[in-house]
Amino acid sequence: MTTAPTLLTGAFTALVTPFRHCAIDEQALRNLVEFQISSGINGIVPCGTTGESATLSEAEHARLIEIVIEQTAGRVPVVAGVGSNNTAVAIERARHAAHAGADALLVVAPWYNKPTQTGMTAHFTAIADATDLPLVLYNVPGRTGVTITPETVVTLAQHPNIVAIKEASGSLDAVSQIVGETGPDFVVLSGDDSLTLPMISVGARGVISVASNVVPGEVSRLVALGLRGDVVAARQMHHALFPLFRAMFLENNPTAVKTAMDILGLCSDELRLPLVPLSPGNRETIRQAIAPWIRAGQVAA
Repeated sequence: MTTAPTLLTGAFTALVTPFRHCAIDEQALRNLVEFQISSGINGIVPCGTTGESATLSEAEHARLIEIVIEQTAGRVPVVAGVGSNNTAVAIERARHAAHAGADALLVVAPWYNKPTQTGMTAHFTAIADATDLPLVLYNVPGRTGVTITPETVVTLAQHPNIVAIKEASGSLDAVSQIVGETGPDFVVLSGDDSLTLPMISVGARGVISVASNVVPGEVSRLVALGLRGDVVAARQMHHALFPLFRAMFLENNPTAVKTAMDILGLCSDELRLPLVPLSPGNRETIRQAIAPWIRAGQVAA
């Protein structure tokens, strides 16, 4: 059985969901998977925040995961986003992803309900018990309104199927505590592009990235440099990518990254309400942020 560090180390793309006339653009989605793999990404995460999972129907959610698994064809791991604030729904999604052939599951903390730490422990445990797939917790309190505390993560890490966390609280202290108090096989992944290198410095093993939708090869290289301890080169790469990292969160995610991908011809910038297109001024800021990577030949103009 593949261990968590082997499966979940590196740069994983939180893949956008391309739409065309209000429906999933299947061909564009397959093209994006090919672009990611050919550029050297380590794994793909469909149906996350960046994939606008909150506005997908259950049928779309299931089909999206199926398409990505089909197109990936085992070349890189697929970590399927199956989170819900309804535990029963999350379990059904997890079972479907497992049946479809996903390699692991990404499960966000329940939003809106505001469960206690005991409630979150019960929620994640129930999902982890439902399949044999490795489960990646997702802590993003800015979106969910609740925090999975380091103490709760340490407790959950005792479950054999709960093997990692995408940490997007912005706290290096939390990462340090989790790394220090879990076993060597428990993986921490950055949930913030701009904190990838700092988190690696205290023990994280990679990132689930937004920016890698645009520059997968460069984000993969940043992670590889950080993990092998090439501090000078990793720092240079971090600073080169930092303006792009910041630009990807203008107004909100995934509006900015979809704008960049539209400019590059990778997919449409179509969104679903309540998200709306980026303002013209910020669209120009995005254009300027990706220009250096176009000139460097890392992305197609």
